[in-house]
Amino acid sequence: MTEPSTSPRHDALAWVAGSDAPEKSSLNLGFLPLTDAASLIVAATQGFAQPFGLTLNLHRQNSWSGLRDKLIGGELDAAHGLYGLIYAVHLGIGGSRAVDMAVLMGLAQNGQSINLSTPLKAAGVTDPEALRNSVRQSGARLTLAHTFPTGTHALWLYYWLAANGIHPLQDVRTLVLPPSQMVAYLQAGRIDGFCAGEPWGAQAIAEGVGFTLATSQSIWPDHPEKVLGCTRAFVEQYPNTARALVMAVLEASRFIDQSQENRRSTAQLIAGSEYVNAPLAAIESRFLGSYQDGLGNAWNDQHPLRFFADGAANMPYLSDGLWFMTQLRRWGLLRQDPDYQLVASQVQQIELYRQAVEALGITVPESPMRSATLMDGKTWDGSDPAAYARSFPLHAMADQAMAAAL
Repeated sequence: MTEPSTSPRHDALAWVAGSDAPEKSSLNLGFLPLTDAASLIVAATQGFAQPFGLTLNLHRQNSWSGLRDKLIGGELDAAHGLYGLIYAVHLGIGGSRAVDMAVLMGLAQNGQSINLSTPLKAAGVTDPEALRNSVRQSGARLTLAHTFPTGTHALWLYYWLAANGIHPLQDVRTLVLPPSQMVAYLQAGRIDGFCAGEPWGAQAIAEGVGFTLATSQSIWPDHPEKVLGCTRAFVEQYPNTARALVMAVLEASRFIDQSQENRRSTAQLIAGSEYVNAPLAAIESRFLGSYQDGLGNAWNDQHPLRFFADGAANMPYLSDGLWFMTQLRRWGLLRQDPDYQLVASQVQQIELYRQAVEALGITVPESPMRSATLMDGKTWDGSDPAAYARSFPLHAMADQAMAAAL
């Protein structure tokens, strides 16, 4: 691992002593073997936590459901988490009891992919129109996997399919798998495609068993992805620790995005068997923003996986939390509209994040809301989440379906 070209700020040591000292100095952090866990791995292993009085103990998990259970059960203090998972636990949906949760910061933007099998490639199903025709003409529904019922990969897959006229809950079968098992299931013919984080899309291409049909950044450029999540009880019991943890991960995130050299050394680190446990070649190319899709196309992505981007990738925007709730509502996972603004303000730890970035001299966005235009031309700005959730022609909202039938 290349030494950080700029050491953590010495004035950060002020947080280690006195009233700002971490209440708990040794933390257990959960992660799944994915490239977007890089900032946690770097923070824990490359000296970014010690200046803030912390020791970070990494615990690799096999599935998102296992990570969730250990997080709410207290075996993990914080974790590399799916945005939708954190909100599902807070709202008491998706197979767990309701527990007040917290998003401390964003860990990454972009960098996920939707991939299909080589038999579909051989059949000419290599674009959205061909997939739509295949779905409508086939006697047996295609099986597409994602990683968690309320997770980002389910929602990217559903959004992309629906934007292309394919109902994700009616026209195809979906299956939940741990991300590291996607390639094996694709190779065995047990699934026809999947949506997951890297390096598994790139690895499917490397093994000759799949190709990339779409990237998540083509759905929403610079979309929110993984977060640093914990229970709200942890933040309330250990506020200094939570702030110090955010600062350590921010410094690691800044280091990764500082140069391509740092990205290469990070890719080499996380490829190890104790972390992502995947070939470096599968990790490095897309980690550096260099894409091949397995169809003969190659490009340098304009919206690659990013960990810092001067703090733009890390802000726990209210509007990001709101968007995930609109999609949980759209697909019937939420049976009624929540109090969108209240829930997001409870989960997103904006004030704690603001304290951390100001101490590190990182710019704080002027507004906790941001807007974006997604692949279907719809603009999201967070202003009316209930109306936004109802604005899609394809959905699974029972009340909307009943209203249309009257």
